[in-house]
This record gives sequence, structure tokens and C-alpha cells, in this order.
Amino acid sequence: MTAISRIALPALLLAAAACSRAGGDAQAKEAPPATSAAPSAPAASAEAPSTAAEASKPPACDPGNGGIALPAGFCATVFADGLASPRHVAVAANGDVYVALDGGRTGGGGVMALRDTNGDGKADVKQRFGADKGTGIALSGRDLYFAPDDRVLRYTLAPGTLVPAGAPATVVSGLPTGGHTAKTIAMDGRGGLFVNVGSGTNVCQQRDRQGQSPGMDPCPELSSRAGIWRFDAGRAGQRQDAAGRFATGIRNAVAITVAPDGRLFALQHGRDQLGDWPAHFSPQDNAEKPGEELIQVNRGDDFGWPYCFYDPIAKRKVLGPEYGGDGRQMGRCTARKDPLMAFPGHWAPESIVFYTGGQFPARYRGGAFVAFHGSWNRAPLPQAGYRVVFVPFAGGRPGGRYEDFATGFAGAQPNPGSAHRPMGLAAAPDGSLYVTDDSGGRVWRIVYRGAR
Repeated sequence: MTAISRIALPALLLAAAACSRAGGDAQAKEAPPATSAAPSAPAASAEAPSTAAEASKPPACDPGNGGIALPAGFCATVFADGLASPRHVAVAANGDVYVALDGGRTGGGGVMALRDTNGDGKADVKQRFGADKGTGIALSGRDLYFAPDDRVLRYTLAPGTLVPAGAPATVVSGLPTGGHTAKTIAMDGRGGLFVNVGSGTNVCQQRDRQGQSPGMDPCPELSSRAGIWRFDAGRAGQRQDAAGRFATGIRNAVAITVAPDGRLFALQHGRDQLGDWPAHFSPQDNAEKPGEELIQVNRGDDFGWPYCFYDPIAKRKVLGPEYGGDGRQMGRCTARKDPLMAFPGHWAPESIVFYTGGQFPARYRGGAFVAFHGSWNRAPLPQAGYRVVFVPFAGGRPGGRYEDFATGFAGAQPNPGSAHRPMGLAAAPDGSLYVTDDSGGRVWRIVYRGAR
């Protein structure tokens, strides 16, 4: 599955987005892809604040925030544009921005390194390194981790450089591909590297995505997929094994992060095609179920895929029809871990980040931002998602209903072909928030300008 959405934005804002794209990118200097002997970027220590971070005058925001709508007091610049399907994003201590590239229709994967040298809120240096298409990216000290679809690489950034000079080490290899193939990663701050390995199928049927095909029981995928693995971040040459499987029964957790308290959180993409079983599920059920689950993940947890799904109306996990369920039975699902909260069906959560900065108002601190890519399968209801939401936290759990934070990405009639779809999120050391868009190739930088 894949999914999320919200409020439509007038054509005027979309026109403003196009103007800001044309103006912002014309000034950026993109260097050729870096090789093992890549030149360093303009001088700026990897440990000291960059020129942008030290700028005394805050940059002006773009007209119409580059095409998105934000709460009062917030505004945005188009930090970079025209990238080749930017996926997840990470920000270094000095403000340099690193974006995983999936290539998309334009081709060209690897990592795009971005730097704002004049403090105007836009990247004026762009330098790409690596060639593999991928999604996951994370920073730990001077090490940058990048996850193509079948492995995890570790680059080392020397002080004062924007891009690595040497070839990467392969930390993990041989990860399964196909189906939900994107690999996403998170660091636990104690030498651990978490890797999401999504399922190869919708619900482990004998004939994948074929109407009323029974599920395989037990599901053979669970030994190597549909879960989260933990590896040693400092050791090269690792492969999956049973001992490294941290949690299971997670269909596809593209959104994954470690909270400030060291706990692992994720959101999984719920299953599709309940409508294939019309005796038990209506078209409305097919559109609204299952809920997209926000989960807190501990070693040994089992969240129930493929046997179970979360019903957001009944507020419980129920047995899937491929395994004998009728939409009401819980069966084995009573022993599977429940989510902390659920979002509307098929919104496709793609990224989550906890906000610990001091720039946004105090109410945001300690809460989480979640980016939803948007649905493709909510018919007969309108497609939805396509937004970034904020989830307040209290006592280590969601402390209230989620609220829209950034909307308007997909225009007045959101659909999978929309020009912009939110993807990756990262909170910068200066408290700003970065949002990537793998459909339109854009990166926004969101700041707070209102009264605290």
C-alpha cells in the first residue's frame, strides 16, 4: 500500500511554486557527480556553523511558500529544485543537507549534497556523489549512511568537505528486492543501524494481488522481509540473519526514526484490496481500511502482517480475509502488538521526525512530524493524504489528535500523478524543517517567523 492527503490549494499558489522554482534554481551551481577523488566543496568546517547558520539576517521566504500552505507564523523557501526524485534527507551539524536520490524518470541516483553559502535559504552549491538509486539516508558524526535497494553503504566525510573523497564501505549487502523494495534506515546512537525491509507482496497470498487467493500460512516472507533488522553500524560485510531481526509483521515501514529517548518508532503502510472480498468488505471499507499505523517498536515485537490488519473504526486488529477473517474476528491478532494511533487508510506514510529544536513554538517540541505521500487506491472516495502532519506527544505517546502542518502539495485534485508529493523530513540544527518531494524534485526549508 502507500498513502496520505489533505486540503486543496488554489491555482494561484501552484503558479507561485512554478515561479519560485524557476528563480531559485537558476542561481545554484551543480557540480558533476563526485568520484573517489572528488574535490571538496567551498571551505566550511564540518564541525563549525556554516555561513547560512551564522547569517544575522533571516532569509526572505518565497511568495506563496513555494506552493505549499503552512500555519500562521511559518513560511518556506524552495531550498533546491529539479532533483532526480529526492527521497529521505539528513542535515549535518553545520547545516549541509544530504538527499538520497531515487533517480525517477530523469535517472541518476546517489546522494545530492546541498549547501547554502550566502544565507538566503536556498542551496547555491549542489554536488552529487555515488550512482545507486536509493531512499534511506542518515548521519552519525562524520559517517553518512546511504541505502540503495539491496544494501547499506557508509561514506566518511572529512572535516571541511561537503562530499566524501573515498569509496564507501558496504555495511550490509544482499538485502531482498522486489515488491516493497525501498530500504529506509535509522541510527540508535549506540552503534546500531536499523533497516526496514518491506514485504514482497500485498498479504503473502498464493497468487499475489489476485482476487480471493488464499494466504500462505505460515508466510515464508517473514524470515527475510516484512520487518526491521538491526546491524552494527561500524562493521562492514554484514548480511541478514535471524539474530538480527529486531521486529516482524511490519508490511513496510518507510517512515522510521529513533526518538530522542532512544526508542524506535515507525509507521507502516497498511495492506490493499480488501474490496476483493465483497462478501465481507464494501467499497467504503476498501477505501478507509486498514488504518496507517504509528508504532513503537521493541525487540521481538510482532505487529501481525500478513495475518492481521488494523481496523480504525473498530479500533482493533482483525484477521484478514485471506486467513479466514470476515472483518470482525480477531483470532490470532489478539496476540499482535497494537499501534499507538492510526491515520486514514492508504495515505502512505513516508517519513517521521521528532522535533527537538528551539525555533518553532514550544508546543511543537517533543512532537513528531509525519510526511504522507498520498493514496492511489481510495476509490470510490477521493484520493487523499499528500501532506505533512504534526502529532503532539506527551509521556512518550501521542498526546492528542494529529493536525495538518503543510498542505497543498498536490493541488486541488490530489492523485498519484500530482506535481508534488511530500516524501522525506529532517529537522536541522537551527530548528528549521526540510521536506522533500520525489514527484516534483523539490526540497523545501520551513522556518518560523511569527511571535512565540
